[in-house]
Amino acid sequence: MNKQITIPLTGRIDSTNAADAEQKILAQLEGVDAGASVTLDFEKLDYISSAGLRVILRLKKTWNDLTVENVSSDIYETLEMTGFTEMMTVRKAYRVVSVEGCEVIGEGFNGKVYRIDRDNVVKTYKNADALAEIMHEREVARLALILGVPTAISYDVVRVGDSYGSVFELLNAKSFSKLLAGEPDKYDFCVAEYVKMMKRIHAITVPEGKLPPIKERSLRRIERMKDTLPDGLGDKLLRMAREIPDSDRMVHGDYHTKNIVLAGDEVLLIDMDTLSVGHPIFELQHMYNAYVGYSEYDPEIVRQFQGYSPEIARRFWRDTLAGYLGAKDEKKINEVEEKVRCLSYAGLIEGIDRHSSGDREKDAATRALWESRLIELLKRTDSLTFDVTPEGESDPDALDVEATVPNLDSVVDFVNAHLDAADCPPKAKMQIDLAVEEIFVNIANYAYAPEIGRATVRVSVADDPLTVSITFIDRGVPYDPLKKSDPDVTLSAEEREIGGLGIFMTKKIMDDVIYEYKDGQNILTLSKRL
Repeated sequence: MNKQITIPLTGRIDSTNAADAEQKILAQLEGVDAGASVTLDFEKLDYISSAGLRVILRLKKTWNDLTVENVSSDIYETLEMTGFTEMMTVRKAYRVVSVEGCEVIGEGFNGKVYRIDRDNVVKTYKNADALAEIMHEREVARLALILGVPTAISYDVVRVGDSYGSVFELLNAKSFSKLLAGEPDKYDFCVAEYVKMMKRIHAITVPEGKLPPIKERSLRRIERMKDTLPDGLGDKLLRMAREIPDSDRMVHGDYHTKNIVLAGDEVLLIDMDTLSVGHPIFELQHMYNAYVGYSEYDPEIVRQFQGYSPEIARRFWRDTLAGYLGAKDEKKINEVEEKVRCLSYAGLIEGIDRHSSGDREKDAATRALWESRLIELLKRTDSLTFDVTPEGESDPDALDVEATVPNLDSVVDFVNAHLDAADCPPKAKMQIDLAVEEIFVNIANYAYAPEIGRATVRVSVADDPLTVSITFIDRGVPYDPLKKSDPDVTLSAEEREIGGLGIFMTKKIMDDVIYEYKDGQNILTLSKRL
């Protein structure tokens, strides 16, 4: 294994002392193999000139795996301007944030979310070297937002203790865990919104290669624990898991009430680092563990983790499962739950085998309980598949939003994701964005005034010829914009009436605009050949 060494640099490195600084660095690297990982820590370095840069360049020629970290903004600009950020890994210095005494508002597999002030939260990571995780989560969160998932995007990276954190703006957000624990009258609201969000996520088709398949992770865990089961049941479990259909639909991977927050009137999904694609059974697997599985031996575990009673946790699991399946038949709910539990217990057993709690007696008893229940289930289960057709499932090509001007960005991002998938030319994309803005803002301003309602935006792409269609649906006041006379664009500014240009431009830049009023809905469809 290659050696890792960190060398701190201080003060200034310029023409007067560069040679001396180089000798001191080389003395610390004496005997260090050229394949070693060398890190120069710039935390206390105030200045570096071209002479100092030449020192770094010579080090890079010998130790190719050279990293520079904790770089101030001014020095980073110098390194970037001179191309050093392209030659080696250069990490900026991060401001330090303390979470001591801060409220925990969310917790997932990889970290905790703390409120650091009225407007902001920070997600800390259990992994001390979390920068790669942070960058991954920021990337997938942006993808999720573009694809229509309401979430928060990190706007800053900070140091928290010995690790790193991501800072998000979440004004007065409350997790569903806190709502369930402290506001029992919100129970039905939490169930309904939780199910709605889950259906919304699972309805999204993710472009190939953008997210990892969650099935692979589950199969690896079963591979590691299957031989501990008797009578070939481990092989049976692995076979059934492999037979679960692959899917390009989004799953969160750590979907529980600490990762759903109410910010004002908006429900947001957070903790996006586990975002994946796959069959919903893998989502349900982790849900069952969060509410029931982890705490089956010691029911108080769920109270410690979620903040509410085991009774509420179990009830919430069953109610959200029924809501997701669109089922009132207990037999159907139980059948799906048993399939989910097979995967859940396998994951729990594999986890406890790798990560002891420190209480050997309790771990042994807990594992024995999970194994006995898994064996019982496997003896009567022959398949882990089930139909995924929950009642009211969202259209993956449709976005349902509150018809307000601030939601315009989400609408444009949603439309653009489909345009990008269709390789839409830049000019056509700009024109379509303009038409989308004109129509959606018109709905936001007038369809429900003075109240606020919802609008659905649906995108479809057809071949031969390649054509994109965007349909806007609202239940506001019946209004056919096509009946409005076009403005006379030949008139002078003094003679022109204010208004009317939006639909006029839309008709000019789109190839077809069709309106109908049906079933109490305004339906306006724009089409353009690409």
